[in-house]
Amino acid sequence: MSVQLERSLVDGGKGHEEGVEARCGARQLNDQAVVMLPIGSLYDADSPRLGGENDEHSRTLAESDANLPPIIVHRSTMRVIDGMHRLRAARLRGEKEIAAVFFDGTADDAFVLAVEANIGHGLPLSLADRKAAALRIVKTYQHWSDRAIGRVTGLAHKTIAAIRRASGDVAQLHTRVGRDGRVRPVDASEGRRLASEFLASNPGASLREIAKAAGVSLGTARDVRNRLQRGEDPQRRRAVSADRLSEGRGGKSLREQDTMIRQLRSDPSLRFTESGRVLLRLIDVHAMAEQDWNRLVDAVPAHLRSTVTNLARVCIGGWQDFVEQLDSRDADR
Repeated sequence: MSVQLERSLVDGGKGHEEGVEARCGARQLNDQAVVMLPIGSLYDADSPRLGGENDEHSRTLAESDANLPPIIVHRSTMRVIDGMHRLRAARLRGEKEIAAVFFDGTADDAFVLAVEANIGHGLPLSLADRKAAALRIVKTYQHWSDRAIGRVTGLAHKTIAAIRRASGDVAQLHTRVGRDGRVRPVDASEGRRLASEFLASNPGASLREIAKAAGVSLGTARDVRNRLQRGEDPQRRRAVSADRLSEGRGGKSLREQDTMIRQLRSDPSLRFTESGRVLLRLIDVHAMAEQDWNRLVDAVPAHLRSTVTNLARVCIGGWQDFVEQLDSRDADR
């Protein structure tokens, strides 16, 4: 198991005791010691790879002198969850034992962990593999949110929503469980209504209190509170102006983005600190129009797509953690 994977699995459960990551055994893996298992005692994985393992990759691992990370094994079935290429490499080397850590969850949870592990390191899953895995997870864990499944499979939440709609035998639930383990309504308008009613009775409530009472995200709680303070309808969506012909990824027009960036640049607390300047540079890089992002996609050669994709996912995860930490600090006010 790579250091990055190990950290992502361990850190993913912190502060979210009943979240998706915790359910799938991140904490259990952290508690398990590395053991040596007889190779003959292991069974092939319930693999998310539609085409099976890559023989060339297994041979490359076998020929390397590197000490390969431990594989992950489902204790109750002795199936390999993550590390089939490493197991095949060990067989090619003629080894009798292999380093492993045990996972003690259900078979369904083991599959989820296999998917998450295989988009985080090693030979990445193809888009077809990830979509097929997402469909299986949607059917197995219908109560998980699109974003929670998206994070596990490395797909956008809109893609998960489309997969959910296309699968005719998936029940339509009124609530779903997010990555943090919290139950939220599928219909956002109901959550906004509950947040408005809670605020009417508790005007001094913190964002965290509002979110918990209404079953909404911290961002929704903040938006409802801000709209009520401005005397606006908390359900109403802002009208799209005619000048939004060129949009950035955040749903803001480039004009709006430029205004916000100028405000940040003029703030001395960012301009005159090293961390602040780093933040400004990062925001400058990412505040691009849709067509600029499309040009970047076209610029990535085929042989580098998987590498760039994996690195982009790491960046997305960093920004998501950054947003969640900011939301958490706002909620404590």
